[in-house]
Amino acid sequence: MKKTLTAAIAGVLLLGGLSVSALDKKSETLALLPAMKYESAAPNRIWVGTFQLVWNDLMDGIVKGPVEFKGKKSKLAEELNAQSFTKEMISENSYYTKYGETSPELRDTIEKAIKEKFDETSDVLNSVDWAPGPNKYTAYAMLKKDFKFLTAFDKLKMERFGKNKEKVQYFGINKKSDKILDKTVHVMFYNSSKDFAVVIYTQTDDVLYLYRTKDDKTFDKLYSDMFIKRAQYEGNSDFTEKDELKVPNIGLYKEQSFDELCNREIKGTNMMLDKALETVEFKMDNEGVKLKSEAIIATKMSAMLPEKNLKPRKFYFDDTFVIFLQEQGKDKPYFAMRVNDVAAINKTERKK
Repeated sequence: MKKTLTAAIAGVLLLGGLSVSALDKKSETLALLPAMKYESAAPNRIWVGTFQLVWNDLMDGIVKGPVEFKGKKSKLAEELNAQSFTKEMISENSYYTKYGETSPELRDTIEKAIKEKFDETSDVLNSVDWAPGPNKYTAYAMLKKDFKFLTAFDKLKMERFGKNKEKVQYFGINKKSDKILDKTVHVMFYNSSKDFAVVIYTQTDDVLYLYRTKDDKTFDKLYSDMFIKRAQYEGNSDFTEKDELKVPNIGLYKEQSFDELCNREIKGTNMMLDKALETVEFKMDNEGVKLKSEAIIATKMSAMLPEKNLKPRKFYFDDTFVIFLQEQGKDKPYFAMRVNDVAAINKTERKK
């Protein structure tokens, strides 16, 4: 639970220059990913389990099985169907989920619940058409974390991050810091000045993993690598009085629509996804971390208009037509007939 969530946060910290641009994947600077295994060319990436939670409800509560689209297979849908993140991986007081038939009443229920549980309002509810209709369902989730470090770290001077000339604010531990801060940090491994990881403890059950690496891999592989390196590390795991820590302040908001999942008919149903959206708001400074994320999936009717809206059709075989007879599973019919003059044909009938 804690490791999965904090791995996502760690992934954010690996990357610099958190500016938001257009959703063109080739030029995108900051990407919000729907799954830990999802590949992206964006230099800065975020993953939060919120979208997986709404997908789980879509599968289990609405579709009643894996979500598979007609036509070309979706690799993303297959990854989400694996349900690699579930409610059991995070404490109940950190999330809220709700799904049901789309209606103004469902929206009211969600708004009241997140206000009561988190004292929050939604950034995504306005994106959905809440008018009821056939095969219209909505699944919603909010994930929220707000925790303090065991002891607030020192504010350090502003410095550059990576090759960016613009200076950013840092926090951490230096030679002048109170030695009590050393106890809040645990060294996972230190292989070099460019390959190391630490754990920072908090006043809650949450822990923060920070992993320095330039490996360009998916989040699930980076997380696995971090623990493999920890298992192989034989050095000192204590943060000593000679050690120093420097972490940048981060503040961001990102909204992402997963359009590749929308407007494709779901097998076994007469519905498709009309909306697949996730947001994340993240802030980290010398005192702690604040995280708020929402996700919403809305479905709509995918079949043709109801029959009552169609013009009547008359299937009258009252002129030349053809008959075929064929056994199921066979490649060709065993009987074929072209009918041009019914009266003439009927005269050939054998009399009883």
